[in-house]
Amino acid sequence: MRGAIFDLDGTLADTAADLLGAANAVLAPRGFPVLALARDKPFAGRGGRSMIRRSLSLMETPPDAPEAEIIADDLYPGLLVAYELRLAEETRLFDGVPDCLDALAAAGWRLGVCTNKPERLAVLLLDSLGVLGRFGAVLGADSLSVRKPDPGPLRETARRIGARPGQCVMLGDTLTDLQTARAARVPCVLTSFGFAAEPLDALAADAVVDHYREIPAVLERLRPPPDGAA
Repeated sequence: MRGAIFDLDGTLADTAADLLGAANAVLAPRGFPVLALARDKPFAGRGGRSMIRRSLSLMETPPDAPEAEIIADDLYPGLLVAYELRLAEETRLFDGVPDCLDALAAAGWRLGVCTNKPERLAVLLLDSLGVLGRFGAVLGADSLSVRKPDPGPLRETARRIGARPGQCVMLGDTLTDLQTARAARVPCVLTSFGFAAEPLDALAADAVVDHYREIPAVLERLRPPPDGAA
């Protein structure tokens, strides 16, 4: 069976405003610089600690400085609490997601989610957005002992949805998703509307899509049905 394995943040849903808002909820009371959507959106897809380190960098504290790690570890649990409280306050699925998922399922694709968001929050968010039941498995950063870009989560997602790893495609929006796909030796499709900080043409993905309506045809090109399959 073929598998379409989706990232979540910046791929299925625009979560940037809620992620940055949660970060600001713990940064502002401590007097740290708040993050701005227009300027800091790429950091939303890199995890809570990355957003905290981004704030510290605005104070000229190097992101890899020991004090930055200490502060990030200190604020991270509160950030998760703040994020759950506003999980889908401003988050929306990208245009065309439900129709795309319907088309893929009708064509025999098995669907899964492989994200670096904590698994429980990923499940809660997908449920809030009304699409949790469309996916055969949801793996998060804490589902296994490794996380993306290690290929393990992608391969385990494929196993849980009943797809052959060699017949899967990774759909994401950042370098991390591309690296995951390359490590797993599967094609990668990136969205042009996600959180990537790098120019997408420099990443050399197998395909870049501007809208979800393009995805079914792109996936059929990258992973045609096996001989004899419908």
